[in-house]
Amino acid sequence: MAEKINPQADPYFIDFPRRVRDVQAEMDRRSIDVYLGSRLRTLSWVLDAFCPWRSYLVIPPEGLPTAVTFVIDAARVADDSWLDQEHVLGYGPMGGQDQVTVLHNLLGPHLRDGKGVVGFETGMGTYLPEGHLTQYEHECLTAALPEAQFVNAHEIVDRLALIKDAGTINRFREASRIVDVGHQAVYEAIQDGGYRGMTETEIAGLAAYAMRKAGSEWEWSFTGGNEIASGYRTGLAAGACTPASRRALQAGEPLMVDLHTMFKLGLGDHAHNYFLGPATPRQRWHARNFVDLVELCLGTYRAGVSPSSLADELLDFCEEREFAEYMVPGFEHGIGMMGDEWRIGLNDGPFAYWTNPDHVYQAGEMVICAMQYACSEEEIGFRYENPILITEDGCEAMSKFPLAIEEI
Repeated sequence: MAEKINPQADPYFIDFPRRVRDVQAEMDRRSIDVYLGSRLRTLSWVLDAFCPWRSYLVIPPEGLPTAVTFVIDAARVADDSWLDQEHVLGYGPMGGQDQVTVLHNLLGPHLRDGKGVVGFETGMGTYLPEGHLTQYEHECLTAALPEAQFVNAHEIVDRLALIKDAGTINRFREASRIVDVGHQAVYEAIQDGGYRGMTETEIAGLAAYAMRKAGSEWEWSFTGGNEIASGYRTGLAAGACTPASRRALQAGEPLMVDLHTMFKLGLGDHAHNYFLGPATPRQRWHARNFVDLVELCLGTYRAGVSPSSLADELLDFCEEREFAEYMVPGFEHGIGMMGDEWRIGLNDGPFAYWTNPDHVYQAGEMVICAMQYACSEEEIGFRYENPILITEDGCEAMSKFPLAIEEI
């Protein structure tokens, strides 16, 4: 087991046993006998360990949960997690150790005579490693437990994870501090013409090196790690994902630097923008539009605001300034511990498993303030991303790197 720290002295402490008890209380309220988690967000939120392989979590009505992951990684997951080795099992293609057999053996004892209710996690997501139970897994488990009732119960964890505790918030603050180290390294490398001869991949790498030295565990984004774009690639229509390419940086062009860190499963995500060489008056017009919009957005977030009311106010501003056609009409995405991304709040809106646009923010929620400006015909675009903590009367932006579009 990894060394445990006195929670009173650890700003990153999270009471994971309490989280399990909270899930168990909801299971009891909904008459669920045993919970089968499979989503990455659930694994991170309960285990405090990164699970890159297909993994599962069985939560009994009382007592400790048991995690099941690919056998080649089980020892490491047990070492990282707060659980002991007896509660982190490995599966593999061997007799009695395949996923279905292992899960059947864990679920069965909590179902009297094979009857009872199994809560599981299914649905629809926008990113690949969501982790919903697959149709094949569902068919195998229902065949193995034919008298059990399987009910979708993912909203238990989603609801409990909505308001962030102090340890989670502090992990995000530290991850964002590390992102700022990466941005400073990029700025120092490209200034005074230092960008000449560099490629997007080189920018991504030098930022990663600086952030790793500062304590980052991973450039966590599933959209290509550190996302670097230059020239026309910054202006791709609705281009919110730009994994670094081998394209060389060139004078007279914009540069978008979107960096990602992970610290104790808390995530840093911040994008900063440049012009390489003196900008033209038209480029500066675009830049003023974007910076002013970001400032307005950060000043608008607070408890009681919804994604739709925020968008209405910001898009009105874009119309007044005559640049609405360049804006992607969305200004945030969800965030939580590793794997809890994209959706904001609960999926209780008009489109199943998507954000409810009328979700009302509460103090203690976190999102990524995320904006994309793209003028493809002029080969120019900007991105802003920053984790923010919603408060009663505003928000706390986690990255402190100065907001500007800098001319290098």
